[in-house]
Amino acid sequence: MSESGEPVVNKNKSHRKDKPWDTDDIDQYVPSPLPWKVDPFTPDDNKAGPFKEESSFATLFPKYREKYLREVWSAVTRALEAHGIACTLDLIHGSMSVRTTRKTYDPYIILKARDMIKLLARGVAVAQAVKILQDEMACDIIKIGNLVRNKERFVKRRQRIIGPDGSTLKAIELLTNCYVLVQGNTVAAMGPYKSLKEVRRIVLDCMKNIHPIYRIKELMIRRELAKDPKLAAESWDRFLPQFRKRHLKTSEKTAKKNERIEKKLEARKAAGVETTKEEVARELVEREKGKKKIYTPFPPAQQPRKVDLMLESGEYFLRKEEREGREAAKRKQKQEETTEKRRAERAEAFVAPAEPAAPTVEEKWKSKGKEKGKEKEGKEESKEKEKEKKKKKRTAMEMEMDNEEPEGLEKTKRKKKRRESVGAGGEDS
Repeated sequence: MSESGEPVVNKNKSHRKDKPWDTDDIDQYVPSPLPWKVDPFTPDDNKAGPFKEESSFATLFPKYREKYLREVWSAVTRALEAHGIACTLDLIHGSMSVRTTRKTYDPYIILKARDMIKLLARGVAVAQAVKILQDEMACDIIKIGNLVRNKERFVKRRQRIIGPDGSTLKAIELLTNCYVLVQGNTVAAMGPYKSLKEVRRIVLDCMKNIHPIYRIKELMIRRELAKDPKLAAESWDRFLPQFRKRHLKTSEKTAKKNERIEKKLEARKAAGVETTKEEVARELVEREKGKKKIYTPFPPAQQPRKVDLMLESGEYFLRKEEREGREAAKRKQKQEETTEKRRAERAEAFVAPAEPAAPTVEEKWKSKGKEKGKEKEGKEESKEKEKEKKKKKRTAMEMEMDNEEPEGLEKTKRKKKRRESVGAGGEDS
């Protein structure tokens, strides 16, 4: 609001005017993105009269569909005649064709008829394929044959779209309001335009090794969020799950491995178990080796049937109630074992480390006495060692003196002789 009290109009919306016909009481058409209902195209809407040119489409069908198409072709012709479309089934060349006639009044119906014969060729039942002629219905044929090179991998991923007992496919159909058929190298989908985008995304992601359950979970959350009118103008990213990729680089794998080793070391230190990093790493490697199966060219031995095992154990002759009771007891025992094991694993991290207790007064006195005694012993030992050293020195000196004695005696004897000889010579003179 401005100071004068007039409402401030955004420049981008200055030329927009209120639409008197666009009110809340209009009969809105839910599957369509348009804000109001689209009325069906009638012969009165075609003011120009019959078409000047003939339009036609043809498609091939596989050999195994020939029998079914021959049986239901009368129903196909009846459905197309109502819209003024002619159709032919060529069994020699294995093709179906549709074309406009003088009675055709809807210019878009020929494209719908083309989609119908495409769906019939891809394995869709005629009762379902006829629904494509409705205005709100569209179809999409997704080619998946060239997305995966390995045949076994392709079959596994295609089966993943269907799921166990068709549960995944049923979930996709319920959440998207589409009919989905997985056949050969294609996936045929029928439904509203917006939902077909979701189906295509789920199928292509599944062939890229992203499980459909992630997209199904996201669709379920979106469905619940759409019910809340407060969240209509807000971003839903904070509510949607963020799934990370499972494929890791070599550096990321080594980093994760190191993290696991460190966690194990911390847990064991906390529990008071002394181990080295190398030992923990060796344990992890051995555990991984144990999981890997060794390849052998020979087929495995034939496993015994359930009936054979039951006959061996004697369960076969028990009543149904007794058998079920025994199975329940086994299951319960197994659950108790696993819970105990997990509880012990969780408790490993919470084990208090062994702390050294403070020494008492008596222990302190004893330790002091022991220290003093050790000091005295040390001093006595050092004194004895010194004495031994002195003794060794003395003995060495004495030995030296003994060795030097003969030379000294000889010198003294020679001096005495000289003196005696000198004295004797003086007396003679």
